[in-house]
Amino acid sequence: MAIEIKGYIVPDDDKFIYDYFGISATSPKDVTEAIEKADGQPLDVEISTCYGGDIFAGSGIYSALRGYKGGVHIHITGLAASAASVIAMAGPSDMSPTAMLMVHRVSTMAEGNLHAMDATSDMLQNADKAIAAAYVAKSGMDEKDALKMMDKETWITAAQAVELKLVDKVADAATPQLVAAYGLPLSHAVIEKTRAMLAEKKTATGKNPKLEEPKPTVSNQSEKEKILLMIDLI
Repeated sequence: MAIEIKGYIVPDDDKFIYDYFGISATSPKDVTEAIEKADGQPLDVEISTCYGGDIFAGSGIYSALRGYKGGVHIHITGLAASAASVIAMAGPSDMSPTAMLMVHRVSTMAEGNLHAMDATSDMLQNADKAIAAAYVAKSGMDEKDALKMMDKETWITAAQAVELKLVDKVADAATPQLVAAYGLPLSHAVIEKTRAMLAEKKTATGKNPKLEEPKPTVSNQSEKEKILLMIDLI
């Protein structure tokens, strides 16, 4: 059975908002449901073009795949960036000769006094070590080497990934798509504003807003553009 990891890695509770805006995303529930359907059969996991995203959602996907007893094989065909690079460490793997991995340090936003900043710094350092653990488990490299690799935004080719033992082999063929962006496109504020808007719409109509919509028409595309303008996305 095949599973595709694509777009952004997002929490389960946020996935429907990405679906609403037509933004490609993968959540832990997408993967666990596919694992249940596989029912012990081998899984082929394709990481096509995945920009990364929420580290805890990424950890959930990594753990679900790594713990699956039916057998998992990872195919990196385009981009496995940030949290997606962690998912790529979940099992035996191959990588298109023109695909790329991208690794970096965890980032966040914080506010408050010096104690709050110290606490945030400690949290980030621990989160970095948690991410590095996936690279260490896959490659056998020392934690300090994994953290050094993450210190700066590091883009890794298929040949380099095999040399670092982050990937097992270079694939014979693939059809990747190179991209130059990563990170979640919807901020927490946008997620919460949209969640409130959709909840209000449900209260008014008594129905859940449609998540799987037809191809954009003038009317429904205009509605989405109005929402985006309201939440300062465009």
